[in-house]
Amino acid sequence: MIVVGGGAAGFFCAISIAELNSSTKVTLLEAGKKTLRKVKISGGGRCNLTHHCFEPKLLTSHYPRGQRELLGPFFQWQPKDMIQWFTERGIATKREADGRVFPVSNSSRSIIDCFEKEVRKKDIQVLRNSMVTNIQCIKNTNSWLVETEGGATHEGDQLCIATGTLKNSRISSCLEKLGHTLSPPIPSLFAFNVSSHPLSGLSGLSLQDAEVTIPSLSISQMGPVLITHKGISGPAVIKLSSWAAKKLFFKDYRFEVLINWLGSNGGMEGRMVLKNVRKEHPRSIIGNCPYPLIPKRLWVKLLEQQSIAKDITWAHLSKEQEKSIYEYLTAFRLPVDGKSTNKEEFVTCGGVSLTDVNFKTLESKKAKGLFFAGECLDIDGVTGGFNFQSAWTTARIAATRIAK
Repeated sequence: MIVVGGGAAGFFCAISIAELNSSTKVTLLEAGKKTLRKVKISGGGRCNLTHHCFEPKLLTSHYPRGQRELLGPFFQWQPKDMIQWFTERGIATKREADGRVFPVSNSSRSIIDCFEKEVRKKDIQVLRNSMVTNIQCIKNTNSWLVETEGGATHEGDQLCIATGTLKNSRISSCLEKLGHTLSPPIPSLFAFNVSSHPLSGLSGLSLQDAEVTIPSLSISQMGPVLITHKGISGPAVIKLSSWAAKKLFFKDYRFEVLINWLGSNGGMEGRMVLKNVRKEHPRSIIGNCPYPLIPKRLWVKLLEQQSIAKDITWAHLSKEQEKSIYEYLTAFRLPVDGKSTNKEEFVTCGGVSLTDVNFKTLESKKAKGLFFAGECLDIDGVTGGFNFQSAWTTARIAATRIAK
């Protein structure tokens, strides 16, 4: 049995196969010098290994692509199962306020050590520097021949592709020859860049409850927003990029966003705050922000953007200026003209078409004995541990079928 890919999905698939059928000899091939690279850097090195969402239907709502296909698999293996799996191997976990789950150690090293220990214990052969250059099915034996750079070959009765993104992968053409349709891998989970950034002087400032909207796509996301020297980032922006990833790619990442800095406190309630402060504190200067959740630096910057002096009183503010202030608070326009990924910690959408795969087993519908797990499939989730969970789930289900 051969598993291609030494990342989260590949390791968990190989370990699960050996766990469920100890007589199966498993070989894991990794193209690079190091394995589990994304596990190491996930969550800033703390490893956001899953999310504390145990209801399968709700869990699928966090996946822009793969939502329908993952429902059945999540009934078979979900975050609760993964947390239990780690607990049984001495890895205590903790849930943070936003639902993300981390090892109590706050170190990805705990997860890597756990996987490496399991690999040694189960005598799984891990071959690094083994970039796969070709795969082919040997018809008369119903087995798979895998060739790696340098001319080495490996044969197995079954094969699982768990490479992560297929971007720049030599396997892509092999899969297409077998009849698979592949969507081009494109970035998901990224920040928005803004040239001539009007808020660049506020770099590092964040709001916990803001709403970001892409009007041309009629989609929005609520949550924390971070102002950066390049543009805007933070969970709300990163999640929005995931839902809009493919459409933004075809827009060449040039589009307009509207920011509602008041978030859930906008609407009539937010409008009344301005009216009340004018009525009750007419002699107060407008430089003192009446909204407790809006940082003063942002408030003053928004006034500057409208050429409204911060030292005038509310009594001297015209109705047109009041209206303008509210519009800047709830529909601040930013022209986006690019993106920024978070170094190596990024996710792509695209990959093997989901219609080509049986999601009860993760086996290919095009080639018997060929399985898929993780990001090589056209599945991706928003930030928060969801991408790791889809990797664990698809790897476990593929392993369960292979082990039988």
